[in-house]
Amino acid sequence: MFNFEITDEQIESFSSDGFVVVDRIISDENVALLRERLDVLFSDEYETGIGPDEVNWKKDRDPIQNTRQICNAWKSDRYVASVVLRQDIGKACAVLGGWPGTRISQDNILWKPPGGKPLGFHQDSAYEQWTAIPEWASCWIALDDTTAEGGTVEYVRGSHRWGQSGMIEEFHAPSNPVKELAEAASNAGIEEPERVPVVVKAGGGAFHQGWTWHGSDINHTERPRRSVVAHCMSSENQFHDDRVSSIYSRYKRFGDNGMDESFFPITWRTDGYRSSFIQAYVERKIGWGQ
Repeated sequence: MFNFEITDEQIESFSSDGFVVVDRIISDENVALLRERLDVLFSDEYETGIGPDEVNWKKDRDPIQNTRQICNAWKSDRYVASVVLRQDIGKACAVLGGWPGTRISQDNILWKPPGGKPLGFHQDSAYEQWTAIPEWASCWIALDDTTAEGGTVEYVRGSHRWGQSGMIEEFHAPSNPVKELAEAASNAGIEEPERVPVVVKAGGGAFHQGWTWHGSDINHTERPRRSVVAHCMSSENQFHDDRVSSIYSRYKRFGDNGMDESFFPITWRTDGYRSSFIQAYVERKIGWGQ
């Protein structure tokens, strides 16, 4: 299995730019496997029998040119879990985030069809206000060779230093995908934000900071643009005392802000700890709740 190791140069780029592009994160074998699993997942078939936390595109419900998105497919498919819960990805996010360890907050499975519409430019951590420490470090992995014309993810260099904005008005197929980005740039005194499209071979990708502005344009090609994302947070994170998420606060125990590792597993920690169920789960030796 290919194991990724973050370098000092990449750490420096992440700190200065708010993201770093990486040529290779997962193997060709993993890429092929995940492509197969996306077909299954977007057909509403769940290997574990458990549905994802969010399904933001359905065949008979949503426009075919909208970008398809599923959140927390790792709970529904142990093949997806074998990638997004990997130790090397968790370690890289902990190092980049300056944390003693990493929990996965959620994964994203994304499929932008030919002609697929944009995803609005946004800051990930604006969507994590239900946690005590709303700071993400994320790993975005391409499952197809990407091009600027194909609607790949674009990062805005240095935008993690602009301050915190809220959730955007339109996320999926927005009429103006850069509306809030333009406002944030203006407030930061930036006349022309530098948008950097991530152009990599399948299996490559990028790591980005939770407050880095990013989004994607229309897919102008005849090929789909598929990707998987591991959104990670500090292993020490907890639920916020007062702020709630209509989706993720359901996992909060009454009177306890601690995060249950069954739903927010620790993928890597400096002392060598890793949530005990992960290995057997990703090897399909146990199912959900066993």
